[in-house]
Amino acid sequence: MTTVKVALNKVSSKHLFMGSAILVNGGNYLYNLLLGRILGPEAFADAALLVTLLLVLSFVGMTFQLTTTKFAVLFSGNTWTVFKSTMYRYALMFGVCTGVVVFFISEQLQVLFQTENHGMFKIFALSVPLYFFMSVNRGRFQGKHHFGKLAATYQTEMWSRLILTFLLLVLLPLESSLLIAMGIALSFIFGLFPSDIKNIQVFAKERLSSAHLREVWIFIGLTAGYELTQIIINNSDILLVKHYFNDTDAGLYSSLALIGRVVYFVAWMFVMLLMPTVIQKQKYGEPTAPILFKYVFFISALSSTIVLACYWFPELIISLMFGDAYISIAHLLWQYALATSLFAISNIFAYYFLSLNQYAPVILSGILGLSQVVLVTLYHDSLETVVQVQIIAMVILLIAQVIFFLIKNSSSSNKNDLRDVRPRTL
Repeated sequence: MTTVKVALNKVSSKHLFMGSAILVNGGNYLYNLLLGRILGPEAFADAALLVTLLLVLSFVGMTFQLTTTKFAVLFSGNTWTVFKSTMYRYALMFGVCTGVVVFFISEQLQVLFQTENHGMFKIFALSVPLYFFMSVNRGRFQGKHHFGKLAATYQTEMWSRLILTFLLLVLLPLESSLLIAMGIALSFIFGLFPSDIKNIQVFAKERLSSAHLREVWIFIGLTAGYELTQIIINNSDILLVKHYFNDTDAGLYSSLALIGRVVYFVAWMFVMLLMPTVIQKQKYGEPTAPILFKYVFFISALSSTIVLACYWFPELIISLMFGDAYISIAHLLWQYALATSLFAISNIFAYYFLSLNQYAPVILSGILGLSQVVLVTLYHDSLETVVQVQIIAMVILLIAQVIFFLIKNSSSSNKNDLRDVRPRTL
């Protein structure tokens, strides 16, 4: 009876998180759609740049979150307590260093991305340490299967950003980019709840053993490498378009990217559930491939539906979400959705490999991520070309991930077959 109750609690917790993730994604989309409608294509270009920087920050934060998730499953007792303090300390130090760098190069960033001011970068820089603290919190909840608390942190961050940003836009007579940066920064404070940070000794004297510390740093390096490729693949196109094209085209492309990435954000929800499950199954020697197949099927079915909808009703979707000012970009919607869908599916494979400490897919994603940047840098005569070279890169990435899985799976099967051939005794 107790086992049944525990199972039901786990199922309901996961379902709660999935429902919450859909609501959070919906809220984030509403946030961006309202900004797009209120500001118009030119002003929305700066707002979209801030949202892109937020996405970049979230990928870096995932290094802390996923590392904490993994060792929340593997560590227990005093080792887990010391590890938590270690991760909060790393998050604080890295966040402060990153924030300081962004703060002092804000004027160079203004020139690079052709923004109206550099103050928005300074405000953003001040909030960076908070985000990494929040990421460690989320990793704890994710690894311990506290999906209700994990969902709550995303809810508090999303709703505070949505409400506060538009209150600031209505109440304060400042440039929109500054107000949006303030809204993002304030949302990180709310995203720290629920939390028990007050019970964490960030600068505790006790340290992890050298063996555990080595294991942690290896995974941090592996995860950071992969998250860097995620930043490159998922955000380089918007940044390059902002650099190479005028504000109107950049704003149009940003609206296209926002709609097309709906598949990726839903895939992220499944990644949050996939990683702790795969790590736990590997820990107890259980098969992990069925979990991969299940989530690949879900994402493939969902992405196919979205691509078809974008192919059949592009103008309707653009008009409903952003308005007629963005309608000229409608013909590229299904192509961008296709590129993102291919990326989302390959991403499920990549996080599966990451859970199992496989290095090859990280290197592979890095190479193809850089190839995407090179392709867009070489071929950017039109927005259509920018989208199409991404489709080519994502097709190659997905095929490579599938081939790696088949080779690895085949090699594991052969090893198991060899183990089963034992000398029999009478």
